[in-house]
Amino acid sequence: MKAMVLPRFGGPELFEVRDIPTPTPGPGQVLVRVIASGTNPVDAKLRQDGSWAGLQTPVVIGYDASGVIEQVGPGVTDFKPGDEVFYTPEIFHNPHGTYAELNLVPASIIARKPASLSHEEAAAVPLAAGTAWDALVRRLQVRVGETVLIHGGAGGVGSFAVQIAKALGARVLATSGPDNLETLRKLGADVAINYRGEEPAQVALRETGGQGVDAVFDTVGQNVIPSIPATRPFGRIATILGFSGDVSAFYPRNLTLHGVFLTRERRRLEELTPLLERKQVRPLVERVLPLDKVAEAHRQLDSGHGRGKLVLSVGRK
Repeated sequence: MKAMVLPRFGGPELFEVRDIPTPTPGPGQVLVRVIASGTNPVDAKLRQDGSWAGLQTPVVIGYDASGVIEQVGPGVTDFKPGDEVFYTPEIFHNPHGTYAELNLVPASIIARKPASLSHEEAAAVPLAAGTAWDALVRRLQVRVGETVLIHGGAGGVGSFAVQIAKALGARVLATSGPDNLETLRKLGADVAINYRGEEPAQVALRETGGQGVDAVFDTVGQNVIPSIPATRPFGRIATILGFSGDVSAFYPRNLTLHGVFLTRERRRLEELTPLLERKQVRPLVERVLPLDKVAEAHRQLDSGHGRGKLVLSVGRK
């Protein structure tokens, strides 16, 4: 099978098209014919040096996929060849990424693809939307009528977070650069904040009459400490990236801080599917590129700019 292989860690130019052996599914596994693969910032981090995740080169990376089951292994009874599925595979110690025509994956972490989505759209969902779902629903436990501040609302995770928060009945304040403010409004943000022209914490306080928001979700990093003054007492903050600074202000305000790192499971995708089918949440796909243009996708990932998701077209249905 054809795959984009990293012979060593480093820059985007290192990807090589190679023919590699087709894996055979073992007990509890399925072999998926990948139609589309989403790309994520973590892909670029692993391309630069994946040793922190237990990866060794040569390796195939890629952690979002939508496709069709080609073969099922022993013990798999809830899926059959021909079923359309979407999923995000494990990152750690996994040499079988989704930048390939076929992908070997545990059946326990895949779900049926929403019928309302194309494969390209579905491939943009699992990792980013799953992360936003975990942060807002499971960790921050956002409730109807609350106000949420989302840092990086036009990005891959952030664009889903804005929509999910709105679906939960929250009032949404979201930040972006000036070029993406209209995107935030189209996604459903009640207040679009240009972080280059305004201090998000000040806007949040103004929009809440000085009370502070109920919850903060930082998708870009280094916004945890600056968000403390804009969070009401007993409020909650979640981040998907590291942060540094003095956290002593958490204590007198009785704030709760959540670190969010996505675990792989089917249930989360099944929880998201009704929102996708009702079009309350839609993937924001910026571009679809052929698999052999993966280096171009990674150069954009490295830039840290853009909106929504970049998706690779891998095979045909």
